[in-house]
Amino acid sequence: MGRPQMAWLQRDPAWAARMKAAEQDEGVGWSTLVGLADADLDLLQTERLDRLLRRRFPEPPEGLATRPVRLALLGSSTTTHLQPGIRTGALRRGLFVTTFEPDYGQFQQELLDPASALHRFRPDVVLFAFDARHLAGGLDAAAGEAEAEAALEAALARLAGLWRLARERLGAAVVQQTGLPVLAPLLGSNEHALPGSALALLTRLNDGMRRAAAAEGVALLAVDTQAARDGIGAWHDPVLWHRGKQEISPAAAPLYGDLLARLLAALQGRSAKCLVLDLDNTLWGGVIGDDGVEGIALGQGSALGEAFVAFQDYARSLARRGVILAVCSKNDEANARAPFERHPEMRLALSDIASFVANWNDKPANIRAIAQELNIGLDSLVFVDDNPFERALVRRELPMVAVPELPDEPALYADCVAAAGYFEAIAVTAEDRARGAQYQANRERAALAGAATDLESYLRSLEMRLLWRRFDRIGLARIVQLINKTNQFNLTTRRYDEAEVVRVMEDPRAFGLQLRLLDRFGDNGIIAIVIGRLAEDGDLVIDTWLMSCRVLGRQVEEATLDLVAAEARRLGAARLVGEYRPTERNAMVAGHYEKLGFTPIAVDPGGAARYALDLAAIAPRTSCMTIAEG
Repeated sequence: MGRPQMAWLQRDPAWAARMKAAEQDEGVGWSTLVGLADADLDLLQTERLDRLLRRRFPEPPEGLATRPVRLALLGSSTTTHLQPGIRTGALRRGLFVTTFEPDYGQFQQELLDPASALHRFRPDVVLFAFDARHLAGGLDAAAGEAEAEAALEAALARLAGLWRLARERLGAAVVQQTGLPVLAPLLGSNEHALPGSALALLTRLNDGMRRAAAAEGVALLAVDTQAARDGIGAWHDPVLWHRGKQEISPAAAPLYGDLLARLLAALQGRSAKCLVLDLDNTLWGGVIGDDGVEGIALGQGSALGEAFVAFQDYARSLARRGVILAVCSKNDEANARAPFERHPEMRLALSDIASFVANWNDKPANIRAIAQELNIGLDSLVFVDDNPFERALVRRELPMVAVPELPDEPALYADCVAAAGYFEAIAVTAEDRARGAQYQANRERAALAGAATDLESYLRSLEMRLLWRRFDRIGLARIVQLINKTNQFNLTTRRYDEAEVVRVMEDPRAFGLQLRLLDRFGDNGIIAIVIGRLAEDGDLVIDTWLMSCRVLGRQVEEATLDLVAAEARRLGAARLVGEYRPTERNAMVAGHYEKLGFTPIAVDPGGAARYALDLAAIAPRTSCMTIAEG
């Protein structure tokens, strides 16, 4: 079979010429290589780009918006051929990945030996990539149910033990690859009826692995699910297995790398946040301005109409799990809203749409306006449009916006967006599920602000309650998510994985605060994170201070400072020290500490600065909100 396709990416006929020009340019930049990666590349193209990447950037480029990743591949089969696809898939998402692979069959020894090359590599992420025979081997076909159950429990226990070793000894995040179903069946469709079947054991092991990984906070690389979509022949070649112990076929290596890169991006909070939807021939068939509400193709009665309903159902389901929905349409606004208001088959309601932009401006300009209204970065947007001209224009003008190459057939729209993995996530929090309601509440707050006569009365009318508590296991997933995805109101942009947050919780000389804001319109969720550490000189150093931009201007900053000061006093500090480290996206908080009364104590030419504030200088103040632990 042929290679698995990445159909959501363009197949660029000019790619070879662009690649040759980049190879001849000794000053070729990172953004050029990212652009070259943003195409449906085969194995040879992937390896060619990877060679240029490693030659041009042996080290991470300066000013990279993402955190470089040190990835260790610990497998029971050959994985060397997968590394170019991994690095290129990461490049496609703006990530710089350095890979490490131990000698064949040595993963256990490397993991256990603190003096090994693996420990010296100091990986940020460990991928356990075990082949099917390693996972399900040793079970005799004549085995009974009890023996098969014991083999299953033993295999899951071994995996859990490896996950704990990687975390405890390396301090790394863990990704576990599921078993690829390459084993020959012994019964056929009723394989589950044979307890001693290795394939049946592998199937049960994959199910058990999913439950255990969810409980342990381990991310799964679900190659079994992908192979079920593409066909096992696209992912595995028995000849290459016997000749070189390559369980994943080289032809599948580019897609394998893309699947893993999505997880690496998600671990950094770099998944997309917002799906921006065109309307005509994207959410319904036809042109609303010409055909009217009664004339568009939508709903039961036609295959085309049902296909558009299915895509709306998919978009609505994304919204329910926390993806923001927006509309960007070249249309008269009244016409554009009419199907939402009057068509009985519409699955999406206006209340599902966080930003609705319909006018005759160009779409790049409107997409910029959507990002500004939602207060998120352009690189957080995915733009879906049936029109190739509009897709090309947005790609050219806004290369940071993800634009899937939508197929001609509307029945395939949902599959295309889903296959691209733009919204990859490791877990879903309660705040994610409530995000749509939060944006609706934001519009209501904005309406109230417009009617208020002064800021003080507006803030009091919100009836705000700021609830704080120290870091805990309950909020751990959301804490890690916020730390790794907040870029604008983030004083230092330091990133922490789950294990590092746990260490803050366990450190008696440190504190971590999570703040939730509620008001008359609803729950804003966790909106601020602060990490502080007591230094040797007795100062309380604010290591991390980040906030959601949607609560700016509500005196949350001042209330947070009071809470930080209380924690500092509890630890015996007499002075707060805050740090600002500039990035390309956090200029909005450059003056944060000075606005709160801190004094600069060190400033470097690059804009980084340190500030200090004596705790005795923080005077009691009135607040427009109720502040309580809870």
